[in-house]
Amino acid sequence: MPQGPNILAESGKPLFFELLNAADVGIVPPETRMGDSLRTWVRSLSVFQKEALVASSRTGKVWRLASDEGPYLDGHDEAPCPLAFLSAGMVASYMNEITALAKQQGVTIRKLKLTQDNYYTMSGSMPKRTMVGGALPVELLVEIDCDLDDAALNQFLMNAVHASPLNGLMRGHLESLFSLSKNGVELEPDKALRIKGPVYPDPGDHFSKARPVSDPAIERLSWPEGITPKKPVTGGTATAGSSLANEQNRTLNIGATCTLREDGMKEIVQLQYSPHGTSFNFISEEAPENGGQGRAPDANTYISAGIGFCFMTQFGRFVKMLNLDLNDYRIVQDSHFSLGGASGGTGEAGKADPLETHVYLETGESDDVAREMLDISEQTCFLHAFCKTDLKTKLKVQRV
Repeated sequence: MPQGPNILAESGKPLFFELLNAADVGIVPPETRMGDSLRTWVRSLSVFQKEALVASSRTGKVWRLASDEGPYLDGHDEAPCPLAFLSAGMVASYMNEITALAKQQGVTIRKLKLTQDNYYTMSGSMPKRTMVGGALPVELLVEIDCDLDDAALNQFLMNAVHASPLNGLMRGHLESLFSLSKNGVELEPDKALRIKGPVYPDPGDHFSKARPVSDPAIERLSWPEGITPKKPVTGGTATAGSSLANEQNRTLNIGATCTLREDGMKEIVQLQYSPHGTSFNFISEEAPENGGQGRAPDANTYISAGIGFCFMTQFGRFVKMLNLDLNDYRIVQDSHFSLGGASGGTGEAGKADPLETHVYLETGESDDVAREMLDISEQTCFLHAFCKTDLKTKLKVQRV
């Protein structure tokens, strides 16, 4: 059963909104390095409820997003889980590249629906500190009606998939970089790789200054459509508290479908097959700089928030399972992506730099325990594993 107050519900704020007063809050994006650089602030509101502010150097927009966990982590299920954001951003990015490449090549697409499955693993013992998160290849089903023959269509879609900026995090082995501060004092990390350069300022309580645009041109994240339909997932889990077990050997499966609405917005339904849970609706649109109207968070914003949310969940999970003291914790994460090969007109595969994350802990535990909090959280984070693993997207095409 959920423990503690449902802070997201009690706040009265929309779960997602564009900031009216980013300057007052003090969040600014990093300098553009490859095409789009995003700074993501994430803070814990409770053990598993979190909020993020994401600022893009390319679009100038700042979005506030919120995340929660379901019964499998004794959460309130008030908002989508962290992995849902990566899936939503990823399928939105694929939709961006497919439609942009079609426009470039004069390919008429009459119908298009994407169905994506992301898979992750968690294995080992938390008390023994051997628990490790992993990432498995992604499956993408493209349901499409167009005039390309089978060979040309398959090549067209593979080119679009590789053109996604997220391709840069999937291909190769990107080791994330970190800094660590405990109670306002920097600590040298133990196993985690240190970021070059100084520690960024702690955002502290600046999150609370965030205000939504007075008439936000975005649909509020819809309330759950209901529990995701069940499907067999080898090693999958569904029981309450299952993600808090001391010994684990399980597979996670987060799905997403993406279609284009008549108004040009992408409608994404997140499906939580394992651990089995609630489905949420996402809306996504690129900013004017990327050919849209900016009425909803773009793909890179969802992706960056998802990685930050997932990493933060691991801190909450570790300290809850071992009954450690962690009064408050925040991160500042920088992610750097190239422009899309089709949507950005580069004609190249998408690229990305290693993630750079500054961690701020408020704890009465020792310095060594603070270092261990960072190392175990990185070790068990599905999406840092996603970056460290050379992954491919398995493509399946179905004509409709």
